[in-house]
Amino acid sequence: MQSSHSASAPGGAKLAAHFASLDVQKHAARLGMWLFLATEILLFAGLFACYAAYRFLFPEAWAASSRSLDLLMGSINTIVLITSSFTAAMAVHYAKEGKNKLVGHMFFLTLLMAGAFLVIKYFEYKHKFHIGTLPGRYYFYDGIQVPGAPMFFTVYFASTALHAFHVIIGMTVLAIIMVRAYRKGDFGPNNYTAVELGSMYWHLVDLVWIFLFPMLYLV
Repeated sequence: MQSSHSASAPGGAKLAAHFASLDVQKHAARLGMWLFLATEILLFAGLFACYAAYRFLFPEAWAASSRSLDLLMGSINTIVLITSSFTAAMAVHYAKEGKNKLVGHMFFLTLLMAGAFLVIKYFEYKHKFHIGTLPGRYYFYDGIQVPGAPMFFTVYFASTALHAFHVIIGMTVLAIIMVRAYRKGDFGPNNYTAVELGSMYWHLVDLVWIFLFPMLYLV
């Protein structure tokens, strides 16, 4: 019979009192994460719908504005995020084997690539502020003077800034798990749920960018 607080299971996992078994607890955690990820997808789906509507209304502005984006920087960021998803997945693999140092190493590499992504995005933003490809009434770029161009950059900044915010959240989560792996050696065959859920969130961040990149840079 479990205590009123929690019980320890082999491998450092703790069973909360309101779960019948460790397997049920893990299943509930995964289900909760999948539901959370579904709500995140719905959030970005609203932006995707706005994108589709305004692209239909202003096809010329959408094409011209897309060509003004830095395709090289966007491509590098895509490669960086895809690679970071691989290292996050490897962290789960090593957590299942109880190799905590390798879990920490993989998440450290993931964080480095996430930081590189944000730095590249910063330089993209800086250039746009300089030339005036800004949202709505702040748009003053002389190179594209067609109706709808300010709306393209409104959608661009809204979607990429929201994505960058999720990158920062993901970095925070992975950093906490990385510290646990390095300092406490928390993870093993019976206790890797935190690593798995953190990695799942990071895959969502990657997936959203895989949609944003062709929508914004390749139209």
